[in-house]
Amino acid sequence: MRTNVPVFERGEITMDGVLERALSNKQKVEIVYIDSEGRITQRFVRITVIRKDTIFAYCYWRKQVRSFKRENILSAYPVQARYTSLT
Repeated sequence: MRTNVPVFERGEITMDGVLERALSNKQKVEIVYIDSEGRITQRFVRITVIRKDTIFAYCYWRKQVRSFKRENILSAYPVQARYTSLT
């Protein structure tokens, strides 16, 4: 059941919540998923469209928009900005 309360305010962190938040914030996400040949792979993506069974995202490795079956996504988490020290 969906509510209008953001996922993080309810104390839950779900993969759907991470994906939806990444879409709304245009945030880069790292996903781990099973590809069409059964291999586990990892990608850095920017979500462009979320549908019932499919996620469309710009893949930084392939350098194009790709589709990912939701059922094959094993994990998803936001990529934190990395800062380097000037000292």
